[in-house]
Amino acid sequence: MAGTLAADLVGRLTFSGQTVAVAESLTGGLVAAAFTDVPGASRVLRGGVVSYATDVKAQVLGVDEALLARVGSVDAEVAELMAGGARSLMGATYGLSTTGVAGPDPVDGKPVGLVYVAVVGPSASRVKALDLAGDRSAIRAQSVQAVLELLAEELDVAEELVAQVREEPPAVRG
Repeated sequence: MAGTLAADLVGRLTFSGQTVAVAESLTGGLVAAAFTDVPGASRVLRGGVVSYATDVKAQVLGVDEALLARVGSVDAEVAELMAGGARSLMGATYGLSTTGVAGPDPVDGKPVGLVYVAVVGPSASRVKALDLAGDRSAIRAQSVQAVLELLAEELDVAEELVAQVREEPPAVRG
């Protein structure tokens, strides 16, 4: 399912001349792999960072160290900053991120299945909290699907805004 959605996203991003970058923690490169499985992905995928270690989130992606110390790496704001960091670092139109607990054990008091996915674009950012079930592999696969769906939703909103602007009649000045 992620493959079909990734193919659709590659097509939409290619058509609009936009790009994407990814910052992944629990998915460990699976989001980037979903894109690179699609022929033509090199037109839209700028790159990715697997920031499994907390210090990489800070040093490479620019996530605030004090925030990480206070809330840990599994947090909505951390997810948003990771996505923004990837977007900025790679000069992409959109940045995506995944962070969470795939299991089998809780991490820093956060339960298995708690995941945050984020999309940061030119005009908006979205973060979604997920409570996923299943084994480690299932949670990681669902996380990939969720972040791709979040990007699709953001592209839908952006396309609707463009369509509205095109439909508005020009202002008459007198």
